[in-house]
Amino acid sequence: MQVKKSSTKWNLAFWAVQLLGWGGMTYVGYIFTPNEGGYKESSFFFFALWIGLAIGLLTTGILRHYLNRRIFLDNFDSKELMKILGAVAVASIVYAALTYGAGFFKGYFDHEEVEIPAIYENFGIGFLIFNSFMTIIVWTIFYMSVKIAFKINADRLVRSELNATVKQAQLNTLKGQINPHFMFNSLNNIRGLMLEDVEKSRDMLTKLSEMLRYSLTKNDVNAIALEEELEMVENYIALSKIQFENRLIYEQEIQAESRTTMIPPMIIQLLVENAAKHGISNLKGGGKIRLTTSQTADHLEIYVRNTGTLQIESSSTQLGLKNIKQRLRLLYGNEATFSLKEENGEVVAAIKIPLL
Repeated sequence: MQVKKSSTKWNLAFWAVQLLGWGGMTYVGYIFTPNEGGYKESSFFFFALWIGLAIGLLTTGILRHYLNRRIFLDNFDSKELMKILGAVAVASIVYAALTYGAGFFKGYFDHEEVEIPAIYENFGIGFLIFNSFMTIIVWTIFYMSVKIAFKINADRLVRSELNATVKQAQLNTLKGQINPHFMFNSLNNIRGLMLEDVEKSRDMLTKLSEMLRYSLTKNDVNAIALEEELEMVENYIALSKIQFENRLIYEQEIQAESRTTMIPPMIIQLLVENAAKHGISNLKGGGKIRLTTSQTADHLEIYVRNTGTLQIESSSTQLGLKNIKQRLRLLYGNEATFSLKEENGEVVAAIKIPLL
């Protein structure tokens, strides 16, 4: 339906420009034609103007139909150019022949004595053919320029829609990589807990179900309020403590203004999970994970600090870190940053995203 509407608008625009263009040329012809012997007052002159207008509309209308059907801009080469020049030559001859024939017909059957201006008599039929060719070639250059401009714009829109589709597909794939990872870990932890504390296991299953619901309902969105993400993080911490027990200490300091700020879903949870898996789990005495946020007029900064040293195993795929970087790039381009470094006996993961 959209294509049909666009085609209709294009056709209306074409014929509007056609009428304006040929009408304007007819008016210019009227203004600059010499009035020798009262030529401009003769019926022959007005007949020539109007028939020239009609023949011009007809000839270029047919030429346009040919160009649309036979000229392919996607694979434009010398062959296509020759087809255009050939079509212009044929259209010029047809235009000149019809114009001359109409004038001859009018003059032959009309008994009005008309004195043709000397400029036309001196050049004769050669001038008529040359003038026809120049008129048609200028029309063709203008038409093809507009057609190419429309195609460039249409291609740009298609590329934009395609890029958006690809970007969304990439985001969905990245979010799909996150979901199974912490779900499997949580299920394994609950399975071990069920032999020790059934009541607590039920509570953990409830938290896991909330995480599953969160994952399913947020998987098709690219931004959620930070406070919604915090609920998921707290559920994850609760599930992780099944494994780490008192070895895991979690603290958070959330700036009040940042709680309603929109962020990519599950991105903080992934940072916290990375801190627990690669930081706290490697320390016999356990450690602390601290989440803080800081918001300015233009950016939101998120920090996840954990006790330990920055050690990336050679066998690690670093999927979580790559995931974060790719999602930030797809959503914010170069406006967002992500860093992971070690300072003062802690590993610090920092995300900075613009406020949209």
